[in-house]
Amino acid sequence: MNAHTVDVAIIGAGIVGAALALALSQRGCSVTVVEAATPGGGATAQGMGHLVVLDDNPAELALSRRGVELWRTLMHELPANAQYDTCGTLWLARTEEDMLAVSRKHELYKSLDLDSHIVSDSELRQLEPNLRNDLAGALRVPGDAVVYAPVATHWLLQKAIHLGATVINQAAATGWDASGVNLQNGNSVAARHIVIAAGMGSAALVPGLPLRPRKGHLAITERYPGFVRHQLVELGYLQSAHGNGMESVAFNVQPRPTGQVLIGSTRQFDTESADVDPPVLAHMLERALDYLPGLGTLQILRTWAGFRPTLPDNLPALGALHKTGTKTRNMWLATGHEGLGVTTALSSAEILCHLIMGSACEMDPDPFSPVRFGLTA
Repeated sequence: MNAHTVDVAIIGAGIVGAALALALSQRGCSVTVVEAATPGGGATAQGMGHLVVLDDNPAELALSRRGVELWRTLMHELPANAQYDTCGTLWLARTEEDMLAVSRKHELYKSLDLDSHIVSDSELRQLEPNLRNDLAGALRVPGDAVVYAPVATHWLLQKAIHLGATVINQAAATGWDASGVNLQNGNSVAARHIVIAAGMGSAALVPGLPLRPRKGHLAITERYPGFVRHQLVELGYLQSAHGNGMESVAFNVQPRPTGQVLIGSTRQFDTESADVDPPVLAHMLERALDYLPGLGTLQILRTWAGFRPTLPDNLPALGALHKTGTKTRNMWLATGHEGLGVTTALSSAEILCHLIMGSACEMDPDPFSPVRFGLTA
């Protein structure tokens, strides 16, 4: 065991681990981050990088809303290649019945002082002329944004390093005990607190944690500035993203500041291959073409797939790990964010910071507590 003991060792340098390293360093904690591969190279690189408020349940709403707020405070500090862009989101309604759902969403947002606007069919055609022309309307949420998550992750880590944090790459954690983290290379990191933020790798370190890998496909085009101007999402996206079916596809397209168009999204359970699945990719592109008929004239530059860690209730695990009959105060979890890790990285870090330091938290941390899974590690 190393002689020097840090306040917090974080296992995993994805965007959640990076955000936590910075948040703790800003509060005066000594921090060491250990990463099995390269920072931001896992689930962080497999998402769309959207910063979007989602309202499927109150806990998700609170976490995503706070996450978007915190990203907004950094927008002028982020480097240009992080590609932060407040493009806003259009939640698309196909029918008048969908417009009733738009109205309900708008009323909810209004009750929370979240800026949103109901968009008529004619206004929608002006905002996004490449959409199919028979949509009923949309809800516009102007405060939503996008960011290039791998670059943002490196930037967060560099800020933490500037404050004294240490990052050890290519250092897989094989286990932990009361005194620290054991590494595959035979070294160890002594720490007063240990946070497991290793995405799907967290499952091997916490027996009984019900993480499941959920595969997603994405495609990105060559540069076509102005082809889409907002993040475009069908109203049924949440049902697709949070459903328990083996496979689902929903329309989700976003403009990148480069002029490229990023196309999603798919969800698959019970598949181990990270290779692109041609039938699933074709289904995703067909869905996108249904909403954006002109998309077929654009040249696709790259397609890829990857895995995101998800938990049964679609909420992350943020909080103290429990042993049978006792509370393990120095062991913490920050994993299971699925497709919302980028949006909620900063708000997740905020919750963990308050819990680790024993201070009052503005958000209610209880819905995210690992206690809900009855872990006996």
